[in-house]
Amino acid sequence: MSIDIPQDINIPEVLAEVTAAFQRYEAALVSNDVEALDALFWDSTHTLRYGATENLYGYAQIQAFRAGRSSKGLARSIYNTVITTYGRDFATANTEFQRDGNPRLGRQSQTWMRTPDGWKVVSAHVSLMDAPAG
Repeated sequence: MSIDIPQDINIPEVLAEVTAAFQRYEAALVSNDVEALDALFWDSTHTLRYGATENLYGYAQIQAFRAGRSSKGLARSIYNTVITTYGRDFATANTEFQRDGNPRLGRQSQTWMRTPDGWKVVSAHVSLMDAPAG
């Protein structure tokens, strides 16, 4: 059985838009620009974010978490970032990261949706794992 792959995967201009939104998110995250972070999440009760130590349901909980989060220790390096767009209105972004001075490896997944106000994160997940032995 073969699976038909849609031809609208990673349309160049859409991929560029989502990549730029992802880069804005990353810059806002490491600089603790709460206003920019809030603006990049979809303002909806349907939005969720599973963090390393918290489960947040709805934009209001995500916004409250960001407002109360410490601005210390946010610097990080990202790598193995994969952004994939599906059509013109939906995308995923996945990356690995390591915080400065922390040996644990982080993983971040985001689902992005085009809205009338631009690209917004509608679902996010962050997890940490021990660095592989070696």
